[in-house]
Amino acid sequence: MNLDEARVDADVFSLRPDYRALLITVEGIATGASDEASEAMLVSAETSARALIGDRPIEDIPQVASWRGAYRSFGAKPQRTRHSLEALLRRVEGGLPRVNRLTDIYNAISVTHLIPIGGEDLTRYVSAPRLIRATGSEPFDTMASGEDVVEHPEPGEVVWCDDAGVTCRRWNWRQARRTALRDDTTSALFILDALDPMTDEELGRAAEELLETVRRLGDDVVIEQRLVRA
Repeated sequence: MNLDEARVDADVFSLRPDYRALLITVEGIATGASDEASEAMLVSAETSARALIGDRPIEDIPQVASWRGAYRSFGAKPQRTRHSLEALLRRVEGGLPRVNRLTDIYNAISVTHLIPIGGEDLTRYVSAPRLIRATGSEPFDTMASGEDVVEHPEPGEVVWCDDAGVTCRRWNWRQARRTALRDDTTSALFILDALDPMTDEELGRAAEELLETVRRLGDDVVIEQRLVRA
């Protein structure tokens, strides 16, 4: 994938000019399921999140509130379809999900640094990713009631997509099955979504923890990254 071809449409930046997308590709990862290292990261993230949340409503955390505003800007109802950061924070008390090593790693970093992060299998992309306002005709492969189904986003919905269809609906709400990370994934794309009040420095710290972690997942790991902003 050529990250230079990735883009965020002007129609998205018009909703939130403060938006930044940091795209990171990682190739040469040794395959593996959840392990002791990813478990330790999740436990640490749960501990820090519980201390942060305390007794206050999760929606009052500034980073959560900012993303709720972004969802409202394109017509989504954040109390019904929660952005990925809020969804994870609401699972902290009962324990974050354990999925696979790569997913566990980025979920832990998402919660620790209060930033939505997506992770996808790079080999399953048909073109470079782009963030657009959907027409409503784009296919999105998912599951409903235990069955494989193809859905379509609402017109105007903010979605990540490639030439084959939607890879993530509602900015960072739900990922497609086609590009999902698996135990045998060896090449991954990570998308770090930043809005104010997250600073560029805070975004950089989240990215550096991710980079330091994935560098340990193989002897010949190759990493590229690109920051896309208005």
